[in-house]
Amino acid sequence: MDTLHVFCVPAGPLRANSYLLTADGKEAVLIDCGGAEPLAAAQARGLRIGFVLLTHGHFDHIGGCAALQRAGAKVGCAEGERALLNSADNLAALAGVRQEPFTPDLTFRGGDELDLCGLHIRVIATPGHTPGGVCFACGNSLFTGDTLFCGSVGRTDFPGGSASALRQSVCALLAMEGDMDVYPGHDEPTTLGYERKYNPFR
Repeated sequence: MDTLHVFCVPAGPLRANSYLLTADGKEAVLIDCGGAEPLAAAQARGLRIGFVLLTHGHFDHIGGCAALQRAGAKVGCAEGERALLNSADNLAALAGVRQEPFTPDLTFRGGDELDLCGLHIRVIATPGHTPGGVCFACGNSLFTGDTLFCGSVGRTDFPGGSASALRQSVCALLAMEGDMDVYPGHDEPTTLGYERKYNPFR
């Protein structure tokens, strides 16, 4: 794999972090898609988004998926998260947001390895914030959605959330080898090394 380049694109009404990943500067994988902004950001960089991979199914991370499909991208989610995408539990109605429905083109589960757009991506099951939530590892980069944040973790008081499952998921991430760069679904990036020392939920 060529050098991984990561571009953070805040998107949607909550400005959730979406991430453009590219190795060749031409084809890209997008991690989460809260709105229309990632497509515009990709086009501005001369990138074509081939795939969108979702960490979980809450509205602020999936809001632009239908539009990305119309633009030619394939959208993938964890098998355990598929039912959440177009249900009331995706929290769109609660937030007063209209969520355009869509059907994922592919599904995966924890332990799967994906080779997409010249990138090798490992799927890590991390239930807790949602029942079927996942994280993605690519090279030395870890995309944690709403599971692990800088100095914090995701909420578990939404439908399907589980504090005990989230703690297990966070502990599993922090036990991974090396000091990976962590790109969360909200706020600033961090590293596994920093979180091992300072995250109060470790």
